Amino acid sequence: MASMYRLLRCFSRDSRLTNTGRHLFLQTRCCAVSAGSTEHTLKVRKRIEETRERALLGGGPKRIESQHKKGKMTARERVKMLMDPGSFLEYDMFLEHDCSDFGMEKEKYPGDSVVTGRGTINGRLCFVFSQDFTVFGGSLSGAHAKKICKIMDQAMLVGAPVIGINDSGGARIQEGVESLAGYAYIFQRNVNASGVIPQISLIMGPCAGGAVYSPALTDFIFMVKDTSYLFITGPDVVKSVTNEEVTQEQLGGAKTHTSVSDLLRHFSSCILEMLQVHCY
Repeated sequence: MASMYRLLRCFSRDSRLTNTGRHLFLQTRCCAVSAGSTEHTLKVRKRIEETRERALLGGGPKRIESQHKKGKMTARERVKMLMDPGSFLEYDMFLEHDCSDFGMEKEKYPGDSVVTGRGTINGRLCFVFSQDFTVFGGSLSGAHAKKICKIMDQAMLVGAPVIGINDSGGARIQEGVESLAGYAYIFQRNVNASGVIPQISLIMGPCAGGAVYSPALTDFIFMVKDTSYLFITGPDVVKSVTNEEVTQEQLGGAKTHTSVSDLLRHFSSCILEMLQVHCY
C-alpha cells in the first residue's frame, strides 16, 4: 500500500501525463490492488476452513473409529452431549504445541489434545474442557495447559462452574518439564478456585500420572463403571515394583474409589448416563 502511494505522488507530479491519463492509471492501479487483496482474503479464508476441518477431526478418522470401538465418545461428542444445543463457544481452536524435540514439529494438530470453551447447561453458564484421547493419548502439553488455565481464569472471573471431562495418559514426556509446569499452573488454579466456584470432574477413560491430581482437587468426581480409571501409575509398574498382579479396575476403578479411597462422588454404568447428569 505504501508503494502505491509513492507511485501516485510520482505520477501526480509528472507533467507528461494528462488528467485523463492520470485517472486511467489510478483506476487501473486501484483495481489491481483490490483484486490482489481479494485473492489474499480468499486464500486466508480457505486456510482457516481447512484448519477448522483438521481441528474437528482431532487425531484423525482411524483414531476416532478406535475410540468408538471401545465404546467411548470423542472429546467433541462429549461436549455436544453435555451442553445445551448450539450454546458451546470454543476457545483457541487453532492453538498447537510448540515442541520441536523428538520430531514433534512434524506432528501437530489444531487445538492440540483438548477442547475448551463455554456454553450453557439448562440455560446456565459454565466453562468446560474435554481432553481428546485421539491426540497423543490426551497427554498434557504446554499448549494444553494454557487452554485449560484460560477457561479456569474466566470461570473465576464471572463466577461460573468449571467442568473437566478427563481422558488423559498424563504428562507429554516429549515436552519434559514444560508439561510438568503446565500441571503446576492448573493445580494452582484448582486451589484458587476452591470455595469460589464449583469444580466438577468427569472421568471418561484411563487417567494416570499427573492427570489424576487435578480431579482429586476438585469438588465432585464422577466416573463410568468399567471404563474410567484413576491411578498414579498402572498395573505393569505396580507388578515390576511389588510383584503384585492387579487389574486396572482393582487399582483405580469406579468401585475402588467408591468403597476404598472414598474419592468418588458418583459412578454410572454408561457414558451417556454420565453426561446426562446435569450440573445444577
